[in-house]
Amino acid sequence: MSIMQRIVANSVGRLAALFPMLAQGTKHNFYADFGYPETLTFAHYHTIYSRNGIARAGVAKTVSRVWQSNPFLLEAQPEDSHEETAIEEQIRRHFDAIRAWQMMAEVERRALVGGFAGLILRIADGRSFDQPVQRVGSIESLVEVIPAWSGQLTVAAWNEDPMSPDYGKPLSYQFNESAISNNAKPRSVTIHPDRIIVWSDDATMFCDSMLQAGYNDLLTLEKVSGAGGEGFWKNAKNAPIITIEPEADLRSIATGLGVNGPEEVADKLNDVVEDFNRGFDSTFVVKGMSVDTLPVTLPDPGPFYNVALQSFAASINIPLKILVGNQTGERASTEDSAEWDETCMSRRANVTVPNIMAIVRRLVQFGALPERDWFVDWTPLTESSPSEKLENATKMAAINSQAYAAGELVFEVDEIRAAAGYEALAAPIETETDEEADAASGLQDEEVE
Repeated sequence: MSIMQRIVANSVGRLAALFPMLAQGTKHNFYADFGYPETLTFAHYHTIYSRNGIARAGVAKTVSRVWQSNPFLLEAQPEDSHEETAIEEQIRRHFDAIRAWQMMAEVERRALVGGFAGLILRIADGRSFDQPVQRVGSIESLVEVIPAWSGQLTVAAWNEDPMSPDYGKPLSYQFNESAISNNAKPRSVTIHPDRIIVWSDDATMFCDSMLQAGYNDLLTLEKVSGAGGEGFWKNAKNAPIITIEPEADLRSIATGLGVNGPEEVADKLNDVVEDFNRGFDSTFVVKGMSVDTLPVTLPDPGPFYNVALQSFAASINIPLKILVGNQTGERASTEDSAEWDETCMSRRANVTVPNIMAIVRRLVQFGALPERDWFVDWTPLTESSPSEKLENATKMAAINSQAYAAGELVFEVDEIRAAAGYEALAAPIETETDEEADAASGLQDEEVE
């Protein structure tokens, strides 16, 4: 190998050591390179949900749309018209009293953040939390429902008997309120599985957080917005650069600043500049020195921010304009709104309603509810708005007007009223003629032969 080849090889080796990303075939750890945690825990999800507005909006908008209205628990799937039964009214009144539906919406919010959450059932059966529930007599025995974060729940013991039908399921849970709450007197109790519902996508404690896939994007958003804010602050602060001229007399400068010697000049200048930046002094005079500013030139953070924002919106399956609201006067398109409604309806059908039915089955098991073909009735999110219903009815009436020329009507009046969201007209009352009334009473004159 020639001297030149050795020099080149040595230079390449040094460059590879200084910049490992330039080396061919190098295995990169992008999490370490970009400052992302390799392993995510509940603490990561809860912290970023609590401190990041975009993360909070993603969770809050999902829950608020899915739970836009409260459902109704019915004894059976209703027909076209349904009158509330006595037991349905009792359930509705009691659930309103203990805010059961609101607590279920809250536990779903916590499940989205932590992957799962717990709904603790307080049953008035005279037993402690660590005991199985004794049969009760009515829905009023359900005293309270308590939502719990996944970080507050741990499995105290597992069923390890392979012959048991509950093999592999928890035998008891430990609820530690202080894991999240700052309450001075936190609760820490052991809970029997009868008294808790695990709320998650598959009713287990092993589901992923809604924020997991887009967690790195959330950190990127914080970096970009934080760097932009820091750069703006540094520009606004406008810290000057003071250069002492070569021929300047440091002792004369010290005397002018009112300090004892040249060694105190730097500290005094810092105080003078700080008072100037705070607005205490409108000007400051320097002798034998020149003052310049060092502007910080920042690139527009918008493109970098939007890339991470779009990636996070895609990770949680929310249209961007719905996630962040109106931007530059643009509104979410009809397609975005329809897609978002379908997404939330899918979550209702596949996650929320099955979790509600798990609670219902548990209450039936305890005797708090009777055996019925219970059905969760919920106003669909895809239902047309009042203005859309009137628009549909107008179109139906226009079609009738065009078809009338051919002597046919495509839609009945009641069909148009139903499309507009109104009930059908009552059947008209037929009036009897005088002859029909006389015939009915037997007073009609006999025909003269």
